[in-house]
Amino acid sequence: MEEGKPIAKYRAGAVTCALWQNQVSVNGQPTTMLKASISRRYQDRHGTWKSSESFSRNEIPLAIYVLQKAFEAMVQKTAEEEIVEAVEEVARQ
Repeated sequence: MEEGKPIAKYRAGAVTCALWQNQVSVNGQPTTMLKASISRRYQDRHGTWKSSESFSRNEIPLAIYVLQKAFEAMVQKTAEEEIVEAVEEVARQ
């Protein structure tokens, strides 16, 4: 995976949720943690594209939708990793 790029993006209208893979240490062991960031793109009065982390009433359902998609991807990836770990554990025995 290329450093500094999300592993997935989910979009609904102007709202985007990016899924990031981060390496962290848990109990002294390196592990991967997935995190999500959410933003809204818009053009200001001069036509310049900008990002915001605030949402209007009509954008909140879009934010919920993309966050749900990111959550589903996180759960699926975690389940897949657990299966791989279980198979590797059986193979070691």
